Amino acid sequence: AVLIDPDAAESLRKTAPEGVTVLFGENALIEIASHKEVDYVMAAVVGSAGMESTLAAVDAGKRVMLANKESLVLAGDLLINATKKSGAELIPVDSEHSAIFQCLQGGTDGLKKIQLTASGGPFLKTPIHELKHVTPEQACQHPNWTMGEKISVDSATMMNKGLEVIEANFLFGLSSNQIEVVIHPQSMIHSMVEFKDRSVKAQLSPPDMRLPIQYALFYPDRHSNESLVSYDPVASSPLTFEPMEPGKYPSFEFVLSVGKRGGTWPAVVAAADEVAVDLFLQGQLRFLEIQQILKNVVDRHQPIMTPSLEQIIATDTWAR
Repeated sequence: AVLIDPDAAESLRKTAPEGVTVLFGENALIEIASHKEVDYVMAAVVGSAGMESTLAAVDAGKRVMLANKESLVLAGDLLINATKKSGAELIPVDSEHSAIFQCLQGGTDGLKKIQLTASGGPFLKTPIHELKHVTPEQACQHPNWTMGEKISVDSATMMNKGLEVIEANFLFGLSSNQIEVVIHPQSMIHSMVEFKDRSVKAQLSPPDMRLPIQYALFYPDRHSNESLVSYDPVASSPLTFEPMEPGKYPSFEFVLSVGKRGGTWPAVVAAADEVAVDLFLQGQLRFLEIQQILKNVVDRHQPIMTPSLEQIIATDTWAR
């Protein structure tokens, strides 16, 4: 099965080897994700475009390795309920959520809170008033990770961390007051969990997405991988932490406030962010205007508090 855009699909169909079926579009993703011969699905399509195929994989009882935040942000209740109904496995691949997942393998008894770490992005030391003329190239220069353009910009605005808080609400069944975010510029501690006795567990490793991907693939077993670098506490720079400075990341604070409302509110802000970031990358929008676009769209939304999948899709389309 080959995923391809419609313009190229017809020519590929004519030249495809015997036994190879050429598919394209959302229906192709859904068909592959739920296919009876598929055991594991890596849900890594960016944005809301990956939501329906992720839900299809869960409905089919697959092991779903979740790297797509928006599936839970848009349809968290639907996805979690479908997981319980089908017996599917939902294993997070985001480095922060993978870290929490690993730290909780001993159980959640006595869990007090979790702390998601954030690098602070490329503008950690840049005052907000100096960000007016930030270019897409500058916003995509993450200090620790090599990522796609969308997630890089979301890291620069800290929008991604707000989405991760919403994701953690659903993944771990936590309330918002049980989730904290702390700035950790070195990106060595990927997240922490604290228990009622004040004991804290943390997962440490050099920033490399191959580790959480491998963990999700082989869970619950761990396998050696000589291509991965070990964390060396002596050779590494000191690990430092800073609080989230109020007003420094307005998109983060805004998405948190919207996410707490539930219903279709998170779908609106996630969809608006996809379009706004795309406009910024095309040079049609300034960096600080991204958050204003989000607010303008959210202010016009009429929410649905217990939406169906069709209503979530319609909300996403409306917001765009």
